[in-house]
Amino acid sequence: MDVNWLGVIAASVSAFVLGGIWYGPLFGKKWMALVGMTEEEAANGNMALIFGGAFVLSFIAAFVFAMFLGPEPGVQFATSAGFAAGLFWVAATFGINYLFARKPFALWLIDGGYATLMFTLFGLLIGLLG
Repeated sequence: MDVNWLGVIAASVSAFVLGGIWYGPLFGKKWMALVGMTEEEAANGNMALIFGGAFVLSFIAAFVFAMFLGPEPGVQFATSAGFAAGLFWVAATFGINYLFARKPFALWLIDGGYATLMFTLFGLLIGLLG
């Protein structure tokens, strides 16, 4: 399997850092209000499971995306493909689920925005480091 491992690792770390910023100081309070979570509930979660699981899932997503892109996709193509995957596959799928679950549009903007930016970063890093 010809995968850009450096790009996969960098992309995985970038998703983790982005998530900390996105769901922390940028949109954390709004996101918690939209999902009905209190700060106490957030603080009482199993942090090893949550953060460990998030990193593993980010790694899997980055790995499969790198397989999709191929070993040397080029920065422009990889970044564009990441944007498209994030917005039109992931965020669109969230949108379908959120419509049926009757979740707020603002929650879709936060979660879909994260997915779009995460995959755009995946493409950028995999393209740059390929």
